[in-house]
Amino acid sequence: MTAEPMPVMIEATGLSKYYGSFVAVQDISFSIPQGQVVAFLGPNGAGKTTMMRMLTGYLAPSAGEAAIAGHDVRRDRIAASRRLGYLPENGPMYPDMTPLELLRFFGEARRMAPATLQERVEAVVDLCALELVTEKPIGKLSRGYRQRVGMAQALLHDPDVLIMDEPTAGLDPNQIRQFRENIQRLGRTKTLLISTHILHEADAVADRVLLVDSGRLVFDGPVEELKEDGSLEQPFYRLTGGGALPASDNGSEPEAKEGSDGGESGEAAAGTDSVAGTDSAETNAGDAGAAATEAADPEAQGTAADAGEAVVEPQAGSSSEA
Repeated sequence: MTAEPMPVMIEATGLSKYYGSFVAVQDISFSIPQGQVVAFLGPNGAGKTTMMRMLTGYLAPSAGEAAIAGHDVRRDRIAASRRLGYLPENGPMYPDMTPLELLRFFGEARRMAPATLQERVEAVVDLCALELVTEKPIGKLSRGYRQRVGMAQALLHDPDVLIMDEPTAGLDPNQIRQFRENIQRLGRTKTLLISTHILHEADAVADRVLLVDSGRLVFDGPVEELKEDGSLEQPFYRLTGGGALPASDNGSEPEAKEGSDGGESGEAAAGTDSVAGTDSAETNAGDAGAAATEAADPEAQGTAADAGEAVVEPQAGSSSEA
């Protein structure tokens, strides 16, 4: 007896994004079924962040379509937002709030029932190991803890789809190990798309790899199919224009650089889109606020991002001690 195919939860059809003559993403298509964990790989500037923003509906494509759980993110964004948890690279943070205040704020924006909200807050605090910092201002937390608060926010409404941009940036080895365990557990019931340029991360958590270079999809298949001699390094170099791995190289992977996807620099220079070109906490807070508010109230569409920018203040000078 043939098993029924799993429903498609993330779908891209001919997605492209142009800024004048600059091509950020060029004609990318793929679909991800329920219960699959997919690593979105590529060097800095490959277009990963741009692609994720189009998939989540925060950036309008120049061409093509994106859908979450069957809902077109442009024509039916509110329904798509209800099924989606999104973690931008730097996380949606209001530095003067505590993690508990932030989670309750987003839960109320989504109009979650008080009893359900309390239950989900407790669940994500436990899952993301935030018990020691729930009452501490987010601006005083380390980058690793801020990243965990962002993940808790993305999981708060128990979405079917999770899209996470560089979720392990700033985490220490113990935190990365815990993150991997969480991903493996979540992948049993949810669909996950995780961008990274750390090859070991993809090998550890993903079933499948989407590899992009210069805005184009150059590989789509199982992790094991991409490997050569048990490693992802050589095919990564070859498919992204890095050439052959030097003979003297002992197999170390390219050094991971923190910060925005290089493709965003081209977006910022072009200056043609109000969302593109920044990974600041203000924009990301607006993104998450928009998702929460739109999922709860169609009339609030388009206002949450403005409110997020008004509320968030620069984090400069804040302590990074957890």
